[in-house]
Amino acid sequence: MEMEAELSRIIINEMSDQQVIVLKERHGDRSFPIVIGIVEIFAIDRRLKGIQPARPMTHDLLANVIEDLGAKIEKIVISDLRHHVFYATLHLSLNGRTFEIDARPSDAIALGAASNAPIFVADHVFEQASQ
Repeated sequence: MEMEAELSRIIINEMSDQQVIVLKERHGDRSFPIVIGIVEIFAIDRRLKGIQPARPMTHDLLANVIEDLGAKIEKIVISDLRHHVFYATLHLSLNGRTFEIDARPSDAIALGAASNAPIFVADHVFEQASQ
């Protein structure tokens, strides 16, 4: 079972290579942090703020490819947590077909941030990560 979640916090520490995003259950109290890289945190922050770089960055390029092909990001699912590593899938639709693409949560969230794609978390991931 998947629970809808939201990006509740972005913690940027320019003195560290490890940045943190916090996902919170939309209709509940559970939340958990995910440690990500500095490139991904800046991509998420920039896309949430609607800041357009002069030239497309990697996440912008992939979002442009998805859009120009006529596909849509339907949702992001944080699907698993194994050995302290989070796994995600990017759910795309194109011409009535759906595709599930394996992705790092940070990349999936960076891609979905500009399109307001909903984020879901597998219930067992909430259970494991919020302990």
